[in-house]
Amino acid sequence: MTKDEGTAKEETKQLIEKMKATKEKWDAEAAASPDGPDETDELLSQAISMALGQGKGWSSPGEREKYLEKLLDDEFIPPLFAETNEELEKSGLKDAFTTLHNEGETPGKSMLEFRKKGNVSVALGRKNVAKNMSYYRDAINHYYEAYHWACRIVPKEEDFVPTPEELAAADEDPYFTQKELDDLRSIICSNCALAHMCLKNWGYTRDEAKKAVGFNRSNIKAWYRLAKAHQMLQNWEEAGNAIDSGLDIEKENKELLTLQKKLGEKVRKARLHRQQRERDRAERTSRIKDVWRYCKEENISLGRVPLVATVKDDEDDEEGVDTIEARWHHHYPHTGQLPKRQMQDGGGWTWPVLFVYPSHHQSDFIEHFGEDEILALRMAQMFPEQEDGDCSKETAMPWDYNNEFRCSNLAVYFEVHCLDADLDSKRNPIIHPDCVERLKDQGAAMRFYESSRALKGDEGPEMATVARCMERKHLHHQRKAWIKKHGSLWAKPDPCPVVQVHPAATLGQVLRNRNMVVPNFLVTIILFPTEHPAHKEFMKKHQCKDVVEPLEA
Repeated sequence: MTKDEGTAKEETKQLIEKMKATKEKWDAEAAASPDGPDETDELLSQAISMALGQGKGWSSPGEREKYLEKLLDDEFIPPLFAETNEELEKSGLKDAFTTLHNEGETPGKSMLEFRKKGNVSVALGRKNVAKNMSYYRDAINHYYEAYHWACRIVPKEEDFVPTPEELAAADEDPYFTQKELDDLRSIICSNCALAHMCLKNWGYTRDEAKKAVGFNRSNIKAWYRLAKAHQMLQNWEEAGNAIDSGLDIEKENKELLTLQKKLGEKVRKARLHRQQRERDRAERTSRIKDVWRYCKEENISLGRVPLVATVKDDEDDEEGVDTIEARWHHHYPHTGQLPKRQMQDGGGWTWPVLFVYPSHHQSDFIEHFGEDEILALRMAQMFPEQEDGDCSKETAMPWDYNNEFRCSNLAVYFEVHCLDADLDSKRNPIIHPDCVERLKDQGAAMRFYESSRALKGDEGPEMATVARCMERKHLHHQRKAWIKKHGSLWAKPDPCPVVQVHPAATLGQVLRNRNMVVPNFLVTIILFPTEHPAHKEFMKKHQCKDVVEPLEA
């Protein structure tokens, strides 16, 4: 033992002796006082007794430092804020917290008392129509308290045999096996669902009924309340499933049979609709696999952009969330279209293509553009030459005020989203959230496509919420990596280079160019009138990296 440790132990011993002497003095004064013990002194005396009994105080300076280091640890969770048994156990105070009772009451007795109070409040609510809402709210609070105490009961083993002392104390400290405890929890949650149902809190009714059947699958009342909640929430298939589960337990239950007859047609349609969605999803999965396999064989690169603009709901932005998302989705929209293999004409592939005209803020979408088609032929259909060669005549586009959109007068480009250095890098490149990210594998392509569909509302509001959370997490990681490397999101990369495309080139040549990355499964082609000021401004900002020449015949 070191000198410092010996000194600390001696000081601790002296402090304990002083506390004992103080307590004895207060107890003597309280006994001699005609008015009895002072309430404050009595509480302090009890605190000293507890401290002495539990050995409060640091046995050595090292123990105090160790405890302070634990408090400063980022992973340390104070016991009051622990949400799971694992977190409470890590705090080192699990035993102390599990022995805490409500004013000396045991968890089992408290659970039964609050359950009884809840039942009484429900009964009063049914009798007293004028104030029933208040009674039902009270019942819900009582059931929550009962469930809280039920979760703190430590169940006995199934073969547990109580001692005579435990039998005598059963009224004050009742004991339960795991099955008995689960049955009680199921009843408490089912009764709580009933109280919520009386208040028409259908979401809470659903949640409590789910908990009830989770504890006891044979709780027929909980199945009915779950089915009723799903009916009012218009979750027809879930309502049908709850009805079927309840009837498996009790085939002649009148309430469930009545509900089944009432909802039968809606449940049938909901199940057919879900089966159709599953078939459509399987078909989309098969198509994405075919597209990915073909792109890998033909060295065609696919990419994606973030589908959300913020990582939280209340995120402030000077430009505005709607403006950012509108800009992204206008420049790199997700149409829901995928490349398709043609069943005739040699089995070639067609791609969705977007022609963008930045000079006039216009665009055209082509749903099926064959890989073997020459760009000039499609452009000639959209922007025909004047028959007599008179360039002063008006073109067919009402927005082409200067009559510049003629096939021979257009320069064609595509943007280079991922540079060669990113392609050759073995590690993951750090990409600004505004930029296109290369899709690395088939799984990433499938997740992106399904997320984009869900965010458009094709899979319902719940799936949209899940997809939004996943996309926000992805965007958060992108932002974090970029800020770590560059210090700020305002440190944006230079405008991406472009590749000029000869109009006589085919779409297949464009796709197979090593600089081409197709964002959102949509080939984006940029067209400018050659002499337009916007074309000159565009070329000042974007370096022309290459030219796609037509193949020689």
